[in-house]
Parts: sequence; C-alpha cells; structure tokens
Amino acid sequence: MNTDKQEKLGFEAIEPEFNACFFPHEQVERLWSGGRWCEGPAWFPAHRLLVWSDIPNNRMLSFDERNNVTGIYRAPSNHANGNTVDSQGRLISCEHLGRRVIRQEHDGRLTVIADRWQGKRLNSPNDVVVATDGAIWFTDPDYGILSDYEGDKADSEIGCCQVYRVDPISGQVDCVADDFVKPNGLAFSRDGKKLYIADTGASHDPDGPKHIRVFDVIDGGKRLGSSRIFAECTVGLFDGFRVDRNDRLWISAGDGIHIYNHRSSALIGKLRLPETVANLQFGGIKGNILYICATRSLYCCRLAICG
Repeated sequence: MNTDKQEKLGFEAIEPEFNACFFPHEQVERLWSGGRWCEGPAWFPAHRLLVWSDIPNNRMLSFDERNNVTGIYRAPSNHANGNTVDSQGRLISCEHLGRRVIRQEHDGRLTVIADRWQGKRLNSPNDVVVATDGAIWFTDPDYGILSDYEGDKADSEIGCCQVYRVDPISGQVDCVADDFVKPNGLAFSRDGKKLYIADTGASHDPDGPKHIRVFDVIDGGKRLGSSRIFAECTVGLFDGFRVDRNDRLWISAGDGIHIYNHRSSALIGKLRLPETVANLQFGGIKGNILYICATRSLYCCRLAICG
C-alpha cells in the first residue's frame, strides 16, 4: 500500500503492520453531525444499529446501517456517556446525571446495575465493558459532577475515582482499582486475561497521567493483578478504545485514532480526523466498519480487518 496515498486520505503508517488494516481506496466518511460531545458508541448486531451518546445535549442517538438513517434513541438520557451491549443483546449505559450504571431490558424497562459503593453514591460512571462471565466492569471518574455541563455539579461522596466490577450472580459492587486519578476508557484483551484502562488525569492537571495501563485479570476474573503502563498519549488524551480480533488497540486521541500492537506496545499508525475523537466501535455484519464518535460528529471507515 502506498504510504503517500494513505497520508492524503488521513492515514499515517508508522509500522508495516498498519498497512494491512486499510484498503488504499477507502476514506473516512462523516455520517452525521450536530452533536456537542459524541461518546459511547455501542453496536447491536441483530438490528445493524449503532447507538451513541451526545452527553451535553442529554440524548442518545442511533444510526441504522440498513438505511443510513440517524434518529433519537433516548431523550432525555440522564447525560449518558459510555455504552455497551451484553451477551443477551441488552444495552448497558453509564449515566452522569443519574450517577449510575443501568441496563435496558428487552421490553424497554431500565434496571439499575450499580449506583452506590459501600453506601455512597458513585461519582459519574464513564465507560463500561462486560466480561465473558457476565460481570460488568466500569470506570467512575468525577467528570459528571465537576460542573452542570454534562450532569449536576456536586461533591464526591466517595472522595476518589475508582474502577468497579459488578458480580453477575450477586450483583455486588467491588472496587478493583483505586490508584487512578481519572479512570476512563477500558477494554479487555480478546482472551479476557488482560484489562486495559485509560487514565485521563491530565485533563484537569497538566502534570496528571495521560496513559493506558494494562492489568492482569486474576482470581477467576474477579480481581486485577499487577499492571504496567501500556502507552503514553502524545496528542491530547486517550479516551475510549477498542481491541480488534488480532488484539491491536484502536485508541481515541486528540488528532484521531492511534493504533497499537499489543505485544510490543508500538504505535503502528494513526487514522487522522478533523475533530477530537472520544470513542469508537467496530460494527457492520462482519465487524469491519469502524464507527467513530468525534466531538460533534459520527464518522465511519471500512477496514481490511475485523474488530
């Protein structure tokens, strides 16, 4: 693949591995614009539907891949942020305003998954993933209570920002990591033995962290073991991210999406966009369409690999 042509299309190849991810004739397309801060894309395979959050506008939107129609999915949304779909096809969302994690049942009812830890209200759950055992893992920074912009300004009852696991049987909420400044995006490796978590502490402290850590998942998937810094962000902050079928990490950043090899932690290339990227999701029938939430817009790019 011609590197010069890639760069004209918004692709920046750093390592040869990057070239296998894209077709030379494909480009990034803007599917929709009109949001204020687009986040948390989640894919419903059965309906070929993408759902995402427009946090400050207090709504969730949907894009139907079958007819290219965008519409309102839920409004108001309690300033929902991160979303994911569990193994039963139910939508799980993090609410800033509600300060909770909820699940939308098949009949439309909303079930509260977590809203407190040790009797204290959560800060403002941010991003969420579901493990293979059905446990729900989520991050809980304080972005939603720092102002009224995407939640209600309030003091933290817990007094810190942590990462939690909700047991799939008992529903017990356990803290699994308490040494983050502002835990943000998170994703499991394909085999579930590693958990990657972003820390965006530099958003409010120039000396704060702006990296992703990778943890060993231990004790039968119930706890986190040792960790190391996987990658440092060089442009803006790492936010949401996904892991593809080859365990590469596709990570949102200030200038687009940074793609990393999971073994070497090497940055293999960038997909550049004109807006700051907040999060992304693999979709399409084959999982080879990359949907991108970037500031006010939704973008997509058809890939040569599958997520």
